Amino acid sequence: MSEKRVLLGRCGAAHGIKGEVRVKPFTAEPDGIAAYGPLDLEDGSGQLEIERMRDADTVLIVKFVGINDRNAAEKLNGIGLCVDRSAIPEVEDEDEFYLADLIGLAVEDLKGVKVGEIINVVNFGAGDLLEIQPPQGTSVYLLFSPDFVPTVDLDGNRVVIDPPDDLFKPVTLPGEAPPKKRTRSPRARDRFAAGSAIEVNGADGSES
Repeated sequence: MSEKRVLLGRCGAAHGIKGEVRVKPFTAEPDGIAAYGPLDLEDGSGQLEIERMRDADTVLIVKFVGINDRNAAEKLNGIGLCVDRSAIPEVEDEDEFYLADLIGLAVEDLKGVKVGEIINVVNFGAGDLLEIQPPQGTSVYLLFSPDFVPTVDLDGNRVVIDPPDDLFKPVTLPGEAPPKKRTRSPRARDRFAAGSAIEVNGADGSES
């Protein structure tokens, strides 16, 4: 399977006691999720095959092969259902694309400076998020909206973003002290003032 996968739906809570699961479909037509055969689990742990399903307002009630009781169904809660990108037909409109096609694109700011690369597209329930890996540091998430991502240029293998000012700034976790400024120790400063020759090894001011 290639590295690019398309998320077709996500499992929710168990329904009843016979192994049925609520599934939120992301396909254009809700029942289109059944057109691709066995579905890969997003966590890479295996596949599921739809045995039967029925519409239930905004979700589908799905019975998967081999999921026969509520306990088994509950273990699927939150797991995404995917297929390989190659299994999805190409879009006909040049202005349309699959979110999976964004993975691997360069990320540029409004000045044309590359600030990272898209390594994933996720949705935790409040909209699609681009996971961007900057040249240094940990990845960050940016809401995939016209305000923050005004340009998607698939032919140019890039997107242009207009992010919040603090997107790429280090984040201090709750209860965590902010990084301290590194300065020479008082002892080192005194010896410099006295004219002693001290070789400083590293930014922490330690003496060699």
